[in-house]
Amino acid sequence: MEFTTIRHEIEDGILTVVLDRPDNLNAFTVEMADELEHTFVAVNDDDTVRAVIVTGEGRAFCAGMDLSSEGNVFGLDESKSPSLADMDDLDDPELRRIRDTGGRVTLAIYACRKPVIAAINGAAVGIGATMTLAMDARLISSRARLGLVFGKLGIVPEACSTWFLPRIVGLPAALDLVYRADILDADAARESGLAQAVHAPDTLLAEARALANAWTRGRSPVSVAFMRQMLYRNSAEPHPVEAHRVDSLAMFYTSIGDGDDGVRSFLDKRAPHFSGKASKMPPFYQEWTRSR
Repeated sequence: MEFTTIRHEIEDGILTVVLDRPDNLNAFTVEMADELEHTFVAVNDDDTVRAVIVTGEGRAFCAGMDLSSEGNVFGLDESKSPSLADMDDLDDPELRRIRDTGGRVTLAIYACRKPVIAAINGAAVGIGATMTLAMDARLISSRARLGLVFGKLGIVPEACSTWFLPRIVGLPAALDLVYRADILDADAARESGLAQAVHAPDTLLAEARALANAWTRGRSPVSVAFMRQMLYRNSAEPHPVEAHRVDSLAMFYTSIGDGDDGVRSFLDKRAPHFSGKASKMPPFYQEWTRSR
């Protein structure tokens, strides 16, 4: 896929995805949604990538939806009158201009087998903020601002953020954030729980890379993929027995895969030699992730 709104930079197993519309403060478009969705699907089959960092070019991370677009600025077909029943099959081409574009991106991030880190270098407003909620960490520049401003526009939080946000900050704090619709400075974003850490602008990307390395260097890609998906999916199950079912299968297959040398290397006091690939997960993985 040829990119026009983002760019890829790969170095030492880390893919940095740069939102690349600096003249428009990296404002979100339907094209950007397509390119980000493609990126987070394709990276699952790229075994040269251990982790993904998302940041913005210039002084903004993403200033929200590009409101200068002609017609419906969200890219939606106003001639339609969709019902809840119409949303059953999200792969239906007829839903292309009904589905929330931000949600397509965050669902792709959610399903990603690689850790994803947001390096929020500047303004992150609307979808610029909500897209990061599907990522595993939000590191924020001391100059950045973050806003869930939907209430001021008469619309609603999107990008599946009503699922992610309460899991990050808790339901009372999530309600307060969306009701107030304030623009938060970096310290307030950290205090609210939206951001894990605040860094100086010139060290932000280095800190994001250090975190990516701490999470993935010397690790089994299969183990990392499982851990990411198990924590997100199993924690949303109504009963722990569902986690037990998945734990059992994941432990079975990792123990006869990379776990075999992992245990041997621990006993031998040497570095492990992991050969598993996140592009080739055990047989039950697709069935499990597609069903939830």
